[in-house]
Amino acid sequence: MGAVKTKRMPRAVREQQMLDAAVRTFGQRGYMAASMDEIAELAGVSKPLVYLYLNSKEDLFTACIRREAKALVDAVRAGVRRDLPADRQLWEGLGAFFTHTGENPDAWSVLHLQARTHGEPFAGEVTAMREEIVAFVTQLILAAAREARPQALGCARAARYPHDPELPEREVAGLAEALVGAAESLAAWANATPGVTPRQAAATLMNFAWAGLGDLMAGRPWAPPEEPPGPHVG
Repeated sequence: MGAVKTKRMPRAVREQQMLDAAVRTFGQRGYMAASMDEIAELAGVSKPLVYLYLNSKEDLFTACIRREAKALVDAVRAGVRRDLPADRQLWEGLGAFFTHTGENPDAWSVLHLQARTHGEPFAGEVTAMREEIVAFVTQLILAAAREARPQALGCARAARYPHDPELPEREVAGLAEALVGAAESLAAWANATPGVTPRQAAATLMNFAWAGLGDLMAGRPWAPPEEPPGPHVG
């Protein structure tokens, strides 16, 4: 009997198979524990072929991070319709984020846990993804502030805030960082907690964040109590 011939598969398709297997293995077993033998077996290819396509374990892990980071960013951007009110935009963005991380728990483990804990160059790849999401959220908050400002100016309480300063750039950046950080932690919790849906996770964060953001953008910021005067120096 002759050798069994297998159908030749395009390189791009084969490479995605390898990445799928690698994301699953890295996400479930961790970077250090994952083996190239295990990844090759799961992908249905030989280990030499994995090395031929992706050079090394480090390069394979980097390729996984880049692919999954792009997929997450694309999902969040695609989930937001800019013709909606600001709160709906944020709601849809969070919904897209939690839906993607919930449907791809191994990918989220790679991005949120594995890449960050194994130093460079992996941590830098995730930092670049995070900065892109933070920039996107910053624009959503700025849009919400612009939308809320005329409403605040048109009501009676505008007299209480006659100068109506716009949100400082640094404050907006801090709010975006806080919101993204909360979303990351909540996604890890939701994936580890049976029965939590993406919609429930998004609603939890909206309830936590939007009430405060709404007050801030309407000119009602929370302020710490005044510090008592220090001792008089004669």
